[in-house]
Amino acid sequence: MNKQVLNKVQIEKDERLIEQFIDALWMEHGLSKHTLSAYQSDLKGLSKWSAAGQASELLLLDKVDLQAYLAYRFEQGIQARSTARMLSTFRRFYQYLIRENQLSIDPSALLESPKLGRPLPKTMSEREVEALLEVPDIDDPLGLRDRAMLELIYATGLRVSELVGLEIYGANLQQGVVRVTGKGSKERLVPMGEEALSWIDHYLKNARADLLGVAISDKLFVTRRGGGMTRQTFWHMIKRYAQRAGISSTLSPHVLRHAFATHLLNHGADLRVVQMLLGHSDLSTTQIYTHIAKERLKDLHAQHHPRG
Repeated sequence: MNKQVLNKVQIEKDERLIEQFIDALWMEHGLSKHTLSAYQSDLKGLSKWSAAGQASELLLLDKVDLQAYLAYRFEQGIQARSTARMLSTFRRFYQYLIRENQLSIDPSALLESPKLGRPLPKTMSEREVEALLEVPDIDDPLGLRDRAMLELIYATGLRVSELVGLEIYGANLQQGVVRVTGKGSKERLVPMGEEALSWIDHYLKNARADLLGVAISDKLFVTRRGGGMTRQTFWHMIKRYAQRAGISSTLSPHVLRHAFATHLLNHGADLRVVQMLLGHSDLSTTQIYTHIAKERLKDLHAQHHPRG
């Protein structure tokens, strides 16, 4: 059997093992498709590299092999944060194999994670948010839908996957809240605020039926094809509106989530309240926004104090 055939056989064995691991993660932890896809991509990359080199399947790799792969990825320009995420994938994978009695030693156990700084997330000023919200043409059904989506994501801090995944019955206009299914299939109720509530109501009464036509959809936000919005479509929509609003910095749906949290804290919100609204399981994840608020205060002091 030649090397090419051996490589193909090895990769197929690895892929079956990876699929079993991904299925187990989904069943045990209910992780999002995006997270599961990242795990799968990391492991397939390792498998292909190994097949092209020493032709050793994932079950047979040792610590030296994993170090060699990470060194190879470093030479390809991979960043420390990506390396840390990849190491997390490998550790979870090999711990799964040990639990399933397919391995007795974890080759990733003694690998050191790269030291990471904690960069402040990008955010927007309140003026930039206002400019962005004013861009959509609300006389057009698509523009009205877009305005409602932008108002809602800024008012609630939803992840983009949570926003596009909202079902029409998840928005309770009488109580002014949305029911969100977040990471780990955890549900939370998030208040919309009067402004977003008004735009959602306006969209439901004047645009959603026009966009659907004869189609039927459970999704709150729909397209002219009758289906739900996608993460990619919303990302491109924000990018287009940012250009029209004259916002020069790179804008993504997650930046609006950051803006939501930062602006709440700037106006005196309690950190634990922000944690609950964002759906963070750990308060330390939310605390990064206090650093943004402090940096904003420093900038204001430097600009306006006579001895700044």
